Amino acid sequence: MTMMSNNDTAGKRPPRPIDPRTSAVVLVECQNGVLGPDSMLPSLAADSADIRDGLRRLVTAARSAGVLVVHATFEGWLGSTDPGTAPLWRTAAQSSKDWGPGHPATQVVPDLLDPTDLIIPRHHGLSPTWGSELLPILRGHRVNTVVFAGVSLNVAIPLAVGQTVHEGFHVIVTRDAAASTPAEYGQHILANTIAMLARVTTVDDLAAAWAAATATV
Repeated sequence: MTMMSNNDTAGKRPPRPIDPRTSAVVLVECQNGVLGPDSMLPSLAADSADIRDGLRRLVTAARSAGVLVVHATFEGWLGSTDPGTAPLWRTAAQSSKDWGPGHPATQVVPDLLDPTDLIIPRHHGLSPTWGSELLPILRGHRVNTVVFAGVSLNVAIPLAVGQTVHEGFHVIVTRDAAASTPAEYGQHILANTIAMLARVTTVDDLAAAWAAATATV
């Protein structure tokens, strides 16, 4: 397959309109145990500090436009002693061995949560979409466009984007509301991987698109 840069497709066709009624924002692992002061991944938490404002603006704009906001959290392995073969699993297993439903580390970062949001936890895997209820639940809400934000652009978001595209959804990733460690690595992932699978945009441009669509309804 011939690979194209983001510039190869720029300007060839206008962006697809985004209907807020069939859109959902999915915040990946924006929880105390990942982004909070007691993060099990302190380097990621530190490198994600710059996206906190973007995340707040994203969920505020989404709710104002009637877009479904979903929090995809990780709640631990429920006592499993064999989380998997990936080095990341082995690193996280010890730090999260006491996690479970209701544990403070599994709770969504407070300033990103609203009572109207959905919380869809998982207990396995490196991606919020693999073997989980997330995509079936979104289909049940008649969602066809999924906006991914949060952490991280190292692993979870690229895996989720790939699977969600394969499942037939339109996918958007907000460059100022998604992070990696080191921080600059995420920009390379967005430009050279995510842009081949999904639309990469900013929170402000996405909010404007929702507002324009809402004004015409």
